[in-house]
Amino acid sequence: MMVGPTNHVLAALPSSAGYALRLKQHVLNKDQILFDVREPIRRVYFPVNAVVSLTIPLSNGQAVETAMVGRDGMIGGLAAFGARHSTSRAVVQIPGDCLSCEVEALTNAIAQHSELRSLVISHERALLAHAQQSAACNATHNLESRLARQLLRAVDLHGGHELLLTQDDLAQMLGARRTTVTLIAQSFKDAGMIKYKRGRIIICDSVKLQNVACECYRAVKSNYEALLRGKLKDQVQAEEIPEAAY
Repeated sequence: MMVGPTNHVLAALPSSAGYALRLKQHVLNKDQILFDVREPIRRVYFPVNAVVSLTIPLSNGQAVETAMVGRDGMIGGLAAFGARHSTSRAVVQIPGDCLSCEVEALTNAIAQHSELRSLVISHERALLAHAQQSAACNATHNLESRLARQLLRAVDLHGGHELLLTQDDLAQMLGARRTTVTLIAQSFKDAGMIKYKRGRIIICDSVKLQNVACECYRAVKSNYEALLRGKLKDQVQAEEIPEAAY
């Protein structure tokens, strides 16, 4: 396991389950595609400070984002239950550190550790809820609220307030016109919520951004927090049971 900042899902596991995964540490690069639609999933990824978008590519060249995954999640976990081909494209939006394991290692570890099985299933439920919330958000809420939501979620997933994102990136992630995103970003800057320079967006006032963001930001965040809070509580309780009780 990594020393220092790590993935929250991995941190919720007993060390024996973590070691069974035979994790490897590496760096994810900007725009790197981890796997594409209908491609086999060979590795499962646990971002540390990288952020990955799950997208559905369209015939016109655009790609619609269904969810973002970062340090509180994993990518490709369902492959351990037999879903070996992806239904979406996983592309790196914010580069950074990541841990990964082979699908076979996760499958074997799940068979040995029931807590890992429960955690992966719960995570995939949270990820599905995220995708459903995103669909409702895109159909209902205005672009200003959605942009604020996207920036706040990116901060949560990355773990820092300086994001290696361009306005082009944000426009693509939101399925919006670059010119419209630029106008809204300028209004955020004028209000003191963000600063930006070439290739970077710096969050200056997250409280103001939360006042602009739609309810979907809090809904998605709460789902993941509930998942991890429950698993961490279960782990602590298990560790407090004396060995003689087994």
